[in-house]
Amino acid sequence: MKSAKLNSSQRLQRVLNVLSDGQEHSTLDIIGRARVCAVSAIVSELRDNGVAIVCKRQGNIWNYKIGSQP
Repeated sequence: MKSAKLNSSQRLQRVLNVLSDGQEHSTLDIIGRARVCAVSAIVSELRDNGVAIVCKRQGNIWNYKIGSQP
């Protein structure tokens, strides 16, 4: 997969904007607030652009936040 560039992708910028508050956000929350699909793919693209994003699973819910793995 070839990742989009953060500086030219409104889709990546919208997701980064949601995550920029430093709080955890569920996949569904990100979909609704950033108006996107395929959150895991977008997170991968953001990581390719140098953004550190932590992902953790709580039951059937995946949560994402800005930060590095402990």
